[in-house]
Amino acid sequence: MAVIINASTSTGLVQSADTSGILEFQSNGTTKATLNSSGLAISQYNPSISLVTSGTALATTSNTSIDFTSIPSWVKRITVMFRGVSQNTSTTLILQIGSGGVTTSGYASTSSFIAPSTHILNVTTGFPINNSSGGGEAFSGLATICLLGSNTYCFSAVVADTANAQNHFGAGSVVIGGALDTVRLTTISGTATLDAGSFNILYE
Repeated sequence: MAVIINASTSTGLVQSADTSGILEFQSNGTTKATLNSSGLAISQYNPSISLVTSGTALATTSNTSIDFTSIPSWVKRITVMFRGVSQNTSTTLILQIGSGGVTTSGYASTSSFIAPSTHILNVTTGFPINNSSGGGEAFSGLATICLLGSNTYCFSAVVADTANAQNHFGAGSVVIGGALDTVRLTTISGTATLDAGSFNILYE
């Protein structure tokens, strides 16, 4: 059993209790949520309750890197959104993640595009958003970072360079020192300046 709080349409609020240490919330006899030492489990999705948290969009201008920090330790998936992001010299945009800091090595990732020949780039210092590009090219699209387990995170991205009618693709994985709490947008060179656009994250 459990400590049960039941909102009943016939008898109003009904409460019962035992010593199990479990608290159940019911609606007319049907359990909707259970709270115990493992946390809160919601039994039925409620579309009026958002399960996705949005950050605040940041301008990608006048910086060599921009960070989202203090991401909760329970997060399992992050969606990174880009709109018109560019840098001032020829290089590649990358995402770096970390726990209590940013991991700058150990990434197993590649990026590519086809226009008209195939271009492939291996990257070990971050997750590549685009393949190598000249300064001023602007990229828009999405990247996803997901927890595989044991602090291992997988990545994929598709972004568009509309000025050159190209789509760029990235994918990879990395192991970090703990639960992800930071996402950084920067470049492979680390010295190029982000000079246009914005980016934001959703996490869940």
